[in-house]
Amino acid sequence: MRAAIEAARSGLDVAVVSKIYPVRSHSVAAQGGINAALKAADSWEAHMFDTVKGSDYLGDQDAIEVMCREAPSDILELERMGAVFSRDSEGNIAQRPFGGAGYPRTCYLADRTGHGMLHVMYEQLVKHGVFIYDEWHVLRLIVEDGSARGVIALELDTGKLHRLHSKSVVIATGGYGRVYRTTTNALSSTGDGMGLALDAGVPLMDMEFVQFHPTVLPRTGILMTEGARGEGGFLVNSKGERFMEKYAPKVKELASRDVVSRAEQTEIEEGRGVDGCVLLDLRHLGAEKIKTRLSQIRGLAIDFAGVDPVTTPVPVKPGSHYSMGGIAVDKDCQTAVPGLFAAGESACVSVHGANRLGGNSLLETIVFGRRAGVSAAEYCKATEAKPFPDSALREACHSVAMILKRDAGESIFALKSAMNDAMEDFCGIFRNKERLAKGYGKIRELQERYKKAALGDRSDYFNNELLHYLELGQMLDISECILLGAMNREESRGSHFRTDFPKRDDVNWLRHTLVHKEGGEFRLGYRDVSVTKFKPEERKY
Repeated sequence: MRAAIEAARSGLDVAVVSKIYPVRSHSVAAQGGINAALKAADSWEAHMFDTVKGSDYLGDQDAIEVMCREAPSDILELERMGAVFSRDSEGNIAQRPFGGAGYPRTCYLADRTGHGMLHVMYEQLVKHGVFIYDEWHVLRLIVEDGSARGVIALELDTGKLHRLHSKSVVIATGGYGRVYRTTTNALSSTGDGMGLALDAGVPLMDMEFVQFHPTVLPRTGILMTEGARGEGGFLVNSKGERFMEKYAPKVKELASRDVVSRAEQTEIEEGRGVDGCVLLDLRHLGAEKIKTRLSQIRGLAIDFAGVDPVTTPVPVKPGSHYSMGGIAVDKDCQTAVPGLFAAGESACVSVHGANRLGGNSLLETIVFGRRAGVSAAEYCKATEAKPFPDSALREACHSVAMILKRDAGESIFALKSAMNDAMEDFCGIFRNKERLAKGYGKIRELQERYKKAALGDRSDYFNNELLHYLELGQMLDISECILLGAMNREESRGSHFRTDFPKRDDVNWLRHTLVHKEGGEFRLGYRDVSVTKFKPEERKY
């Protein structure tokens, strides 16, 4: 939406295509806040250092500098658009501490920051006359003679396929959390844009780096915001010990997310967990603070865990949360295909490297969403419209017809469940060669079974089973990319922890992984990391 607003401001004809209604986008679930160095005592340089360190030095420092430099002006522009933020006693935008940050720079709206921002973005779409094709699912990106020409999309309401002809396309489809069984992500977070880019000849970058959030409700995967620890919450084990003192003695619960997740998993695996969880203890914050600053968290804990954090610690565990990897783009969000851009979680600039700091994801969507809109608009103005290939719609229709006509085959829901199990069991927080190889073999087997799967529903109108089939195809490709990158990266860095290679290896692995799809097969390549201001050093918290 931020990209669409910026492109519309330049006078272009802009449309947003979304498989769900825009304000149901998973950004609505972002709780804790958005980072920016707004105070005189803080600086974009300090924000940059924290981000580089948090990335375990795999983030591209030229891109990180852009994000941190432009963050304050983008936050103030959001405020001018009408975004509501919590305020301090002087009326300024309130900021709270977050993990891995050396200064409290996370701006927030209680514990529902994404909700507030998303609705403001939607208002701006309406204001700028952006057309919205909601509940349209993009089947393929159309690339002809090396440049983007638009998309083919399925109108879910009717089952009809449409061609949308455009000079440029921006992919902003979010993450792929649903490849895992336990995830904070919405049902719609199936990595569609990443799969579409792969099929269009664009490489994905750093897919082995999957963030596991430390505080997730065990049965549902619902997120308990990092803001709960930012406000002073403790993590304790079955013995009542505040165990983060062992793993990150300086900052304890406010270490980076990969450090906290590994600490929790270690406590659980060594027998100091509570029914496969640890406990998030907020009781000492007091009822007033919990009810005002963490009201949504309290409601979620009561409704989905049966626990009131005012009186009782909340059981939590690590869960799949965020993709540091994604579609390979430069600082201006341009992919390897002219006219095709990407931003947000679906893209890899890379500003997060091997581990993202909390509060930097909403920031990335705003900074690079704006930059993607600028880049797409400039490309459109400098480029003549080229024809949409006649065969594209016919080929897409044929592909869908072949799926619908298949009258016998395995259920896609069984295949999806098997994929979730494989990724959870073999490509989680702790990895090794044997586990990853088993996971890779399982995903390859599921790829073959997927080709023969059949639908029970062959109707045209709102055929959700067809939608799930299309999503599963993308998720299997993404799972294979994650496992390939993880098997080949023989080191531990950020969220990628190999028990058989427990140390970071800057000599051999200070580089990005690239995955290309060619003829249905995947191949790996590598690219150097941009190091400008901060030389790699040991990461301690």
